[in-house]
Amino acid sequence: MLKSGADHGATGENPVVVCSRDADYIIGPLGIVLADSMLGEVTERMASAVARSSAKRILIPVNRCDTMIAGAAELSPSDLIAEALKIIINNYTP
Repeated sequence: MLKSGADHGATGENPVVVCSRDADYIIGPLGIVLADSMLGEVTERMASAVARSSAKRILIPVNRCDTMIAGAAELSPSDLIAEALKIIINNYTP
């Protein structure tokens, strides 16, 4: 994140829980709301924090780690991210 120009960066369970409280948007693969997904990296506490957040969640359909999404188009990761950004741009209200 920092290499890409972010002002701050954090990793791990607690930053996800804390930052989910005040986020406007949460963008990530569908696995961020499934405990033990993404090779076990998503804890129950993290999944719960994201699911309960008042943020708008934009979940990217990624068929990986034994979670398959019926009807999801086989798009490249960059195409999926572009679609997520379109959702934000089309729904943005300051």
